[in-house]
Order: sequence, then C-alpha cells, then structure tokens
Amino acid sequence: MARFTALLLLPVLIESVFSISFFLPVNSRKCLREEIHKDVLVTGEYEISEDSQTKTNLKITDSSGHTLYSKEDATKGKFAFTTEDYDMFEVCFDSRLPMGSGKVGDQLVNLDMKHGVEAKNYEEIAKVEKLKPLEVELRRLEDLSESIVNDFAYMKKREEEMRDTNESTNTRVLYFSLFSMCCLIGLATWQVFYLRRFFKAKKLIE
Repeated sequence: MARFTALLLLPVLIESVFSISFFLPVNSRKCLREEIHKDVLVTGEYEISEDSQTKTNLKITDSSGHTLYSKEDATKGKFAFTTEDYDMFEVCFDSRLPMGSGKVGDQLVNLDMKHGVEAKNYEEIAKVEKLKPLEVELRRLEDLSESIVNDFAYMKKREEEMRDTNESTNTRVLYFSLFSMCCLIGLATWQVFYLRRFFKAKKLIE
C-alpha cells in the first residue's frame, strides 16, 4: 500500500514543479505556457544573465490578456499569484537592444515555477501557527491529498464532458445518415418516374 501511494504521489509532485533554462537571443521574445487549475497558488523565481546594454522584460498573462505579473529590465526576482479560474497562463521574456549598440551575446534565463502544494512555504506556516514538525508534515499531506482529489474530480468532469460530446456527435451523425438516406430514396424515386415519363413521351415504352 505504501508503495502504491508513493507511485501515485510522484506524478503529482513532478507536475507541480517546473524548472527550465534557455538562451534568449537579442531582440527576441520567448514564451512558456502552462495550464493550471482554479484557486491554485503559483510561485516562481527567475534569473537572467545581466548585460549592460540589453534590457529584458518579463510578463505573465492569462488567456484573456490580463497581466498577473510584469517587470521591466528584469534580472532576478520572484513572483506569486493565485489563479482565479482554470486557464492557460503564459510567461514571456522580451529582450530589447537599443539601436546603435554593439554585438551582444544571448542571455541565459533560468526559471523555476511551482504551484499547488509545492508552492506553499510550510516553514513559514509552521512559524506562524506554531506547528510541530509532525503537524507540518500532516498539513502538507492533507494539502497534497486535497490536490489529488481535485485533480481526479477535474478529470472526471472532463471525462463526462467528452462523453456528452461524443454522444451528441453520434446522435447528430445518426440523424444526418437517416436524412441522407431519405434524400437518396426520394431522389431515386423521382428519377424512376422522370425516366418513365420520358420514355413514354418518346414512345419507347407503353
């Protein structure tokens, strides 16, 4: 049972931690996207290699274009926000080099993002609520269990929506097939009567 629990929790922990490093060319824009559930705490830490001539802006938005975090001339810092709805969130780094500047190399960007249970600072919670180590671990497991339950509930909801969509599509296909069959039968009947009148007019048949 313990082994099963460990295997079950591992994917959740992997999905809630996002870390990436990449090189950002001068005068370019790179964006990272991630889908996150509703009412989830998201924290992040970024570090961009400094360059005296290049300015890099950081902006985090949702699918509606609402700005959740913005920093001009970003070099190093942290951000945090709580999602209001299930949505696709976009983290964009925009590099700009003034005209007339010399040749500048690419900037190294390091980004660490956490959401859900991994984003909470349980050490700070323990200090504020004066919790013992065992109580902190129980709190963490409780939050993790709640997160798993919410994920399963969301997957079940999505499954129901997809099933309803499939059933609706099947019903429409059935009706369309019946309509097409009726049209073909009607067309064939009309052709028979038309050809019969035509041949009678030409006195080919009686």
